[in-house]
Amino acid sequence: MQNIFIAGPCVIESAELLDQVAQELVRINGLLGTDIIFKASFDKANRTSINSFRGPGLERGLQMLADVKTKHGLRILTDIHESWQAEPVGKVCDVLQIPAFLCRQTDLLVAAAKTGRTVNIKKAQFLSGRDMRYPVEKARDAGAKEVWLTERGNSFGYNNLVVDFRNIPDMLEIVPTVIMDCTHSVQRPGGGNGVTAGDRRFVPAMAKAAKAFGATGYFFEVHPTPDQGLSDAANMLELSKLEGLVSELLHP
Repeated sequence: MQNIFIAGPCVIESAELLDQVAQELVRINGLLGTDIIFKASFDKANRTSINSFRGPGLERGLQMLADVKTKHGLRILTDIHESWQAEPVGKVCDVLQIPAFLCRQTDLLVAAAKTGRTVNIKKAQFLSGRDMRYPVEKARDAGAKEVWLTERGNSFGYNNLVVDFRNIPDMLEIVPTVIMDCTHSVQRPGGGNGVTAGDRRFVPAMAKAAKAFGATGYFFEVHPTPDQGLSDAANMLELSKLEGLVSELLHP
């Protein structure tokens, strides 16, 4: 099975940012023969502070993602936080992502499944890999044709995450596609005085360790100048480093 790669900025900041990232993904796809899926969020509903930037919202955000799809020919992934968002998002995006904290929300899973799009369910920070069979059952029961699972670490409080890579083979017993979220896994939630902190130095190691445990895909939030990013600045990977890391994962 071909590796799945997902990459893009954490949140939609501007059309110019989306265009810059999309151009680089198209270049990498042509160079390495990949089919990287473009990811960006129209609304970051789960932010540490009420003052945190959330994005342009559903209507404007979906138009911007549709423009990326039309102009660059990339497949699109974005996340939904409420059931009513599934239908309009499904008209634009190829993959609907269920955020980790919401992966047990039955109505959200059912609504995503009913769009007929691929549903990517991120494993909650409070669940084991084996527990993810229940969200998958909900999506499949509602008619989802393809369901992916994504590992993103477990939280025990204290502004940190721990990745148990055994979750990857456990989830591969449930679905054939298990993706490693290599950038969210290096977060330190709420550890930056009102914002999420993190350490992007460990992103390549997260990807390589996941590969050793059998991951079939990799998720990278990328930004040309991540320290200036409006969301997840500390853990996003520099866009300039994406090609080298993808190449290394394909040809170690």
